[in-house]
Amino acid sequence: MEPGTYQISLKFNQILELVRQLSLKEKIKLRKELEKETVNNKLTELLNIFQTDELSEETINEEVEIVRQNLYAKKKAY
Repeated sequence: MEPGTYQISLKFNQILELVRQLSLKEKIKLRKELEKETVNNKLTELLNIFQTDELSEETINEEVEIVRQNLYAKKKAY
């Protein structure tokens, strides 16, 4: 813990009561911070789920090229 930093134990209801005492501007700021944390956690979770050593960059590039060729062929057909 950094110097000048303190920890206290609070129950959820106590935290909720503190949040209710915040101004609207402070509540909006708190909401944005919580959203950032949630998004970061979800992104990390997704990256961990899809992480694999089975795909090489070459395989990915080959698949991308196939998709591009299909898209190009569809555009030409119109």
